[in-house]
Amino acid sequence: MDSEYGGSGGTTPGRVPEDLAVVIGAGGAIMVWSAGARELLGYEPEEIVGRPATDLLAADLPVSARRHMAEGRQWASEVALRHREGGRVVVRLRGTPLADAGGRWLWLVTGAAALTNPAGPSDPAAAALWDRTLAQLPLPVAVYDREARFVAANESMTRVMGKPEEEMRGLTLRQIEPNRPYEEFDRIQRQVLRTGKTVFHEAHAHAPGETREHAWAIFFSPLKDENGTVHGMSAAVFDTTEQYWARRRLAVLNDASLRIGTTLDVTRTADELAEVAVTGFADFVTVDLLETVAQGDEPEPLPPGEPVTVRRTAQRSVLEGCPESVVASGGTSRYPAGSLPVRALATGRGARTRPGDPGLREWVESSPARAETVERHMIHSVMLVPLRARGVTLGLVHLLRHRTAESFSEDDLLLAEEIVARAAVSVDNARRYTRERRTALALQRSLLPERPPGLTAMEVAYRYLPAGAGVDVGGDWFDAIPLSGARTALVVGDVVGHGIHASATMGRLRTAVRTLADVDLAPDELLTQLDDLVIRLDREEGPEVRGRVEEASGEVGATCLYAVYDPVSRRCTLARAGHPPPALVTPDGTVRFLELPAGPPLGLGGLPFEATEIELPEGSVLALYTDGLIETADRDIEIGLGLLREALSSLADTLEETCDQVLDTVLTGRPDDDIVLILARTSALDAGEVRTWQLPQDPAAVARARKVAGEQVAAWGLGATAFATELIVSELVTNAIRYGDAPIQLRLIRDTALICEVSDGSATAPHMRRARVFDEGGRGLLLVAQVSERWGSRQTPTGKTIWAEQPLASELLEIP
Repeated sequence: MDSEYGGSGGTTPGRVPEDLAVVIGAGGAIMVWSAGARELLGYEPEEIVGRPATDLLAADLPVSARRHMAEGRQWASEVALRHREGGRVVVRLRGTPLADAGGRWLWLVTGAAALTNPAGPSDPAAAALWDRTLAQLPLPVAVYDREARFVAANESMTRVMGKPEEEMRGLTLRQIEPNRPYEEFDRIQRQVLRTGKTVFHEAHAHAPGETREHAWAIFFSPLKDENGTVHGMSAAVFDTTEQYWARRRLAVLNDASLRIGTTLDVTRTADELAEVAVTGFADFVTVDLLETVAQGDEPEPLPPGEPVTVRRTAQRSVLEGCPESVVASGGTSRYPAGSLPVRALATGRGARTRPGDPGLREWVESSPARAETVERHMIHSVMLVPLRARGVTLGLVHLLRHRTAESFSEDDLLLAEEIVARAAVSVDNARRYTRERRTALALQRSLLPERPPGLTAMEVAYRYLPAGAGVDVGGDWFDAIPLSGARTALVVGDVVGHGIHASATMGRLRTAVRTLADVDLAPDELLTQLDDLVIRLDREEGPEVRGRVEEASGEVGATCLYAVYDPVSRRCTLARAGHPPPALVTPDGTVRFLELPAGPPLGLGGLPFEATEIELPEGSVLALYTDGLIETADRDIEIGLGLLREALSSLADTLEETCDQVLDTVLTGRPDDDIVLILARTSALDAGEVRTWQLPQDPAAVARARKVAGEQVAAWGLGATAFATELIVSELVTNAIRYGDAPIQLRLIRDTALICEVSDGSATAPHMRRARVFDEGGRGLLLVAQVSERWGSRQTPTGKTIWAEQPLASELLEIP
């Protein structure tokens, strides 16, 4: 492809346009690109401004030009340049060093015309031609005398100033326009006249003769005679408005990439979009999201021919309080069917309109409040840009101008569409996160206990706080489990990782703990079984799921603390798997953290867990918690433990109030991780509610056991249970004597149920079987199961215990 300046790869001597001017900044980037430069090389200002000037060189600068530049002296030389179409253009250029207002050196590059007589052309015809050239030059040029007073100007300058030469002659700029920025121009002029050095200056202001705001690049140059004496100065003005807006749009895009999408919150992301747009190029911006999107759900298809309901998610204005708005933030509005906003949502394309356009006028007049605000604030330019991401429409952005005189241009629409497209992806990411987080929270809450169970030997209160907004829900869990013998198990755990996967894993572990607790495993044995389960779950998930979890958290596993409290002996057995130690508050107010063997986190396998047994004074308070309570990214764990100790040192009147007191003291803001806190106040069963008998391994002891059991329930006023109790005692004691080992013990406990326990020295677990017609035995446990509400067995350090519970009527629970 050939052109006047060089075709496809060829070299052509270039004709230098008269208005060729390029300003190169101190860093080597192009700052000003005139129409003559565009004519010479084919680049539009928005393509080239900001790029290194060396990008335009088709060959190195001559040595003399480089030497002069290094010395800060003017140079003139032939230069080989690269045309936009790929050709090579050779032109003669002149480089003039300039000083900007900050004292930095810039370069003005122009065409290098042949040297002429400094006094001007001597031939009258040439002089007349020279005068016409200056007068008709498309660049505004003015000349000032030694006192900075106006002497003459060409037609372009008088048009910019809005005054004829006669009116300005003999006046300084300060007298012609006594306001900013002309006072600054006057100061620069006097600096040039004083120093004799050219100054380059950029300004953004209204010209006196125009209503539109411009960006100007101005060269203030001294006028010298052959001896170098300054006799006046000239001002040559380049209109760089297009370059200014090109740089401004790039700055807005860069600002948008930095400021939009900083959180995973839909409302905050929409507000960031509105803030960037108002800061960059609009006077009033609203972001309306479809109602389903604002709630974090999947957007529904737009019903054809029907109104569309949207929620005003964000709005920003150059005026305080957004007085232009007719819908409050968070409020809903309906776009009428077939209206301009509905058409924009349906097509997915942005629209640029003015109040006189029929579609916009119909939309404005559909609401008296909207029509009133358009008239009152003199809104004169409107853009509607749909929020679309991944092929789905999420909402609509309204951009309006009333303070800015210029209407939105086609470039403004392209800019708005680019910004909104970037923001739409962030809004969609936030929406998807909100939906997943809500799902994980719902799953997690459905798997956690709604309220503490009724326990006679222990009062329990708890708090569960999910992680703050912008953080995935974790896998913390807790439980309080009634066990046989009026005992209670407390468990708290934390699954590594976040999101739905962690919540699902938490649910499986909580179910497993309940199952293992029902078979009355000791705490260390229960953690061993749970460790095997975590390893098995990890293997079953496969490498794909495991890889995603590891990528998110760095490991797969969980921590856990399991404690069992016996109100009869007031002893508590605890074991932990990599979990923070519990705190104990004794009745005298002393707070200490129990020194338990830490144990490995669940999921490592092959390492043992150790249990510790302590005696708790009646009225003690145990505090179990997850690491989110005491550990944060900006706070050491020791500080968190100290704050927890401080909060527990003075308990409130109730455990519920104490829970709130702990959270208020320890937490300094929204938690970065899930938090679980359980407080449990212990009590002991009265000695009169528990009776124990040691029995010999002799069949004759069965009758005595029946007798003392019947007498005891009668003494408790539970005569209605005497027959069933004697039957249970008879069968269990018989089995212990026949199949177990010494020592044999019978214990009755009156709690919310009547509990009968028979212990022996054999670890062999019983099992119920179906006896045949002529079998003499095998029916004992079947009878026990029939007359009791529930029964079971548990291992003890010396053997096992078989237990059975019978329900009590509420009126029988009063002690006679």
